[in-house]
Amino acid sequence: MQQDVERVLISEAEIKAKIAELGAQISADFAGKDLVVVGILKGAALFCSDLFRAITIPAELDFMRISSYGAATKSTGVHRVLLDLDYTLEGRHVLIVEDIVDTGLTIKFLKDYLSQRGPASLKVAALLDKPSRRKVPVTVDYRGFEVPDFFVVGMGLDFREKYRNLREICILKPEIYES
Repeated sequence: MQQDVERVLISEAEIKAKIAELGAQISADFAGKDLVVVGILKGAALFCSDLFRAITIPAELDFMRISSYGAATKSTGVHRVLLDLDYTLEGRHVLIVEDIVDTGLTIKFLKDYLSQRGPASLKVAALLDKPSRRKVPVTVDYRGFEVPDFFVVGMGLDFREKYRNLREICILKPEIYES
């Protein structure tokens, strides 16, 4: 896998430190509140697991799976819910956990979709934020790192289902995803 990587953008140590920081902030912000953490599969699974363990207040964990990419490297903009939540959200505080926010289309879809279920609040945590690719304005309430417009993999982010298990965020060589 390493031969396909142009360079490491964010180290494992930097990621761990940021997750601890985000977990402390989320714990403080939601103290005494009924929190449901919603991880978006597959990409956010690793970040969500680490972040959930860094949250020190009682919380519930659930997952959704949304499709907008298929086998492409860019979002189609059309979203389908492939796996929905088990928990009710009415009157509860919801934290959506994503691997990366780029165009904003998926977060906008998720917020619109979940807001129909009557949550007390709806916030977003993302390991990576790529605002240079925004198509719609969205707020990332808990942001790990802002990244430039490179094709990145690792910590759950993939290219054709590979590279998710890299422990750092890496820039993939263009010849890998352009071929």
